[in-house]
Formats: sequence, C-alpha cells, structure tokens
Amino acid sequence: MRKFAMAAFGGTLAGIVATTYVAGPLLAQEGVREATVYEQLDLFGDIFERIRAQYVEDVDEKELIEAAIGGMLSSLDPHSSYLSPDDAASMRVQTRGEFGGLGIEVTQEEGFVKVVSPIDGTPADEAGIEAGDFVTHVDGDSVLGLSLDEAVDLMRGPVGSEIVITVVREGEPEPFDVSIIRDTIKLTAVRARTEGETVVLRITTFNDQTTPNLESGLAKQIEEAGGPENVNGIVLDLRNNPGGLLTQAIRVADSFLESGEIVSTRGRNPEDGERFNATPGDLSAGKPIVVLINGGSASASEIVAGALQDHRRAIVVGTKSFGKGSVQTVMPLRGEGAMRLTTARYYTPSGRSIQALGVSPDIVVEQPRRRATEEEEEANGRRTRSEADLRGSLNNDSLTEDEIRQIEEDRAKAEKAAELREQDYQLAYAIDILKGLVALGSK
Repeated sequence: MRKFAMAAFGGTLAGIVATTYVAGPLLAQEGVREATVYEQLDLFGDIFERIRAQYVEDVDEKELIEAAIGGMLSSLDPHSSYLSPDDAASMRVQTRGEFGGLGIEVTQEEGFVKVVSPIDGTPADEAGIEAGDFVTHVDGDSVLGLSLDEAVDLMRGPVGSEIVITVVREGEPEPFDVSIIRDTIKLTAVRARTEGETVVLRITTFNDQTTPNLESGLAKQIEEAGGPENVNGIVLDLRNNPGGLLTQAIRVADSFLESGEIVSTRGRNPEDGERFNATPGDLSAGKPIVVLINGGSASASEIVAGALQDHRRAIVVGTKSFGKGSVQTVMPLRGEGAMRLTTARYYTPSGRSIQALGVSPDIVVEQPRRRATEEEEEANGRRTRSEADLRGSLNNDSLTEDEIRQIEEDRAKAEKAAELREQDYQLAYAIDILKGLVALGSK
C-alpha cells in the first residue's frame, strides 16, 4: 500500500514537473506575442499622431480612425466590414424590406465590384444588370483601389437621381455604360403564382417578410387551384437571390422538412458551433419540389437548396450557386456604429461546406441567351399548314365533341408551356420535371 502511495505521489510530482517544463516556454511565447501586439499598437498611435501633425491638410480625426477600422476589417475577407452609424441604420431598414438604392447585391473581386445578383423589379434589374457583371466605373470614376464600402457609397444618392455605371460582362467584347435612376427599393420577399398545375414560389430575398409571405402565398395558390389535389408540385425559385437572414433561411427550409438537420455553423472554437433542426410539419403536404438556383444564388439561398438537396426532399436544377458559405454577425459598437464580422462557416446536413464551391445542381440547366434573328422571327411567324387546312379534307368522326374539346385544351396547355420555354427555359424545365414525377407516381 505504501509503495502504491509513493508511486502515485511520484507520478503526480512527475506530472507537475513535466507541466511546468512545457508551460514555461508557452507562457514566454505568449508574453512575447503580447509585447509585439502592444508595440504594433504604439506604432499605430505614432502614425496617427504624425498624420495629425504633419499631413499637408487638416484631417478629420474621426474619419481617419473609421478608415483604419474599415481597413482592418476588410483585410480579413470580403464580407467583414465596419458600419458607420448611417450604414448601420440603413442595414436595419434593409432587413425590414424597404430601402433606397439601385437594387443590387455586390461583393468585391480582384479590386472591382462584382454583382452577386440584381433584385427583382428594381432599377438595376430593369436596366439589365446581371449576376456576374463587374462594375469598373461609377459616373466615370474608377472603383479600382476602393474598398467595397467606398464603392457602394459612390453608387448611393438621392432617389430619382441618375447614375451611370460601366460594366464588364463575360461574352461582351467591350465594357459598356448602363444608366440607372435611383429609386426606393421595396422588396416583395416572395411572389407566388401558378403555372398549369405547378405552384411557383419566387423568393427574392430573406428578410423578416420571407416566411410569412411564403406561407400566405402558397396557401392562396392552393386555394385558387381548388385544393392540394389539383397541385402537382412546387418550384422554389431561388435564382439571383443574394441571401439575407440566416433565421429566415432555416424557417423556409423547415417549411418543407418534417425532421432532421437543416444547417450547422462552426466557428473558431468548437464549443461555439450550432445545429438547427427541422420541426414536424410540411406546408406542401409532401408534394414534390424542384429548387432553381444559379450563380446569383448566395448565402441563405444556398442553405435552403443544400438542406432540401441533402434530405432528398427536392431536385435542384440550374447552375452552380455563388458559394458564400460563411456567417456574418453584426455587433453593435459605441457611437451607434456596428461591425459586421465573419464568425463561422455553415455546413449542409451531410457535413459539406460550400464556401467558394457553391451548391452543385442535380441537373445542370443553363439559361440560354437566345437572340432571334429577323429570319427566325419571320419563320416563327409563319404558321405550319396541316391536314385540316387542305380543301376537302376528311373530318374526324371517331371522336365525340367532349373528346375533341379535351384534345384542344391539352394542346392549348402544351402551347402555353412552349411559350414559357421561350421566356424562361430553366423554369419550364423545372415544371416538366414535376410533370414527369407525377406521371411516374400515377403509374
């Protein structure tokens, strides 16, 4: 017993000695690190004082410090930034669904402003701005070398005023100017309509209105269709949706899932990670779903698409999404300003991070840029002759009037679907998939 106690004591003593031996260098390294940090802060203070005293013109000290803070945050990643009191107030208004501007979500790439997506029905959308466009000049002034916030400030202005932006677009040989009239942007988070027997839910952004708009819009379309038995499925259109509130993305995905994980976030410290799970209840009562995405689908849009894809609850159609797989936390600062800081990455239920990779669709469908020539337009305008047009052709007496009427109604539906294919090929493709699923299910 005595030997055991001595052995235990010896082990404890060895542990203490070993711990002291290892911790000593670590503490020394931490001390050196802190000393280096304080030296750098002293250097910052020295530079600030020299600018105040020796710069060729008087400087606004507050602006100087804000610029330094902004530079520090923007050096981390494209989504971390400092928000002045005015910018912080504008952001709070934006999440409520109404604000002034052009109506584009932007990021920064290679020193230029890159359009993540135009927002439906806004001045930028109506002017033809597209996801993936690069803005190189604003009213003739280059944005190269400016921070993202500085470039955005150039694009802001009074409602009703004109702005000319210079755009570089893939596939266009030369940059071109686009004139836009600034306006108050009123976001309709969800637009619902029915195409044939398919309910189309176009989600343009994720703000406080999104889930309530989704629920009411879907219920209205089902009611107008005469009940869920007359609806063959749902198309969730997330194309050119730049994202928004994480909480709303979770609620939208939860609307179509009965159980399971929706998304998880992992920060710098493992204990800060979170998992968000679905609750029982499916707004669509199990109807098949197709999700449409493209290169303008980012952030919250990718959370929804990734969750429904991983749970095999929806078929994802379109092109690869933007690939913004990081979470930003807005932290209030003294003086009514705020800091937007990237604090975590998010992961789909299968554990994949889509940061810089995006969500890959199950079925890749490009949206063709079709520009009909005059010859094509003329050819399309000529109606094809059929047997019924021939003089003296025989009548079809094997069908009743009701059967003929049904054939004509089916033909009208098919022609309407063909028109939709010309207007929006990706959406028409998604609706065709749902028709196919229903046909297989009925057999």
